[in-house]
Amino acid sequence: MNLTVFGATGGIGREIVRQALGAGHQVTAVVRDPARLDVTGDALRVVRADLTDPEELRATVRGRGAVLSGLGARSRKDAGVATRLTRTILHAMEAEGVRRLLVVSAGPVGPAPADDGPLDRAARGLVSAILKDVYADLREMEAELARSGTDWTSVRPPRLQDKPLTGHYRSVVGGFPPRGRFIARADVAHAMLAMVDDQGAVKQGVGVAY
Repeated sequence: MNLTVFGATGGIGREIVRQALGAGHQVTAVVRDPARLDVTGDALRVVRADLTDPEELRATVRGRGAVLSGLGARSRKDAGVATRLTRTILHAMEAEGVRRLLVVSAGPVGPAPADDGPLDRAARGLVSAILKDVYADLREMEAELARSGTDWTSVRPPRLQDKPLTGHYRSVVGGFPPRGRFIARADVAHAMLAMVDDQGAVKQGVGVAY
C-alpha cells in the first residue's frame, strides 16, 4: 500500500515508517527537518513541508491508501499542536478524496475500563490533572476527526516506553484494556499499521496496552 506518515521523526512516527517499509509498503514521510529522520529505504520518500498549510500537504496525501499521524504535543507547552496540525491534514485529505486516517491520541482521552481498580483510577486521575491541557488538545483533535468525512481511527495508548517491538498487546475498540499501564512506541506503531485495513476500527477510538 502507498502510505503517508506525518510526525515521522517522533518516536511512534519513526517506528511506523520503519515497520511499514519492512512490510513492503511505499512510504512518504512528511517532516519539517529531513535530517532528523534516520530511517532509509528504496521505498521511502521524504518530503519537507509546512504542516500548517493544507494546500502544501495535498500532494503528499494524493492517491494514498492511508495516512498515519504520530503528531502530538511533546510537552505541556506544546498543547494545541495535535488539533491544529490534524485539522490541516484533514483539510488536505478531504480536498484530495483520501479517506483512511489513523492518529495517536492517549488512553485517558477515552473511557476508563469499568473494572479498573483504585490504583489505576488514582493514577489515571493524577496523570489527567497534570497533563490537562495536553488531553484537552487531544479531545478537541478527536472531535475534529468525528466532524470530518474521513474513515478515521484514534489509537489511545497509556504511558509510552522506548522498548523493542513485541507484537503482543491488547486492544479494545471503544474502550481501554483493564490494567493497561504501559506500551512500547514500537507496538503502538504496529497496532496502527494492523488497523489500516480493519473496518471494525473505522470511526472509533481504540485503546491499546500490554
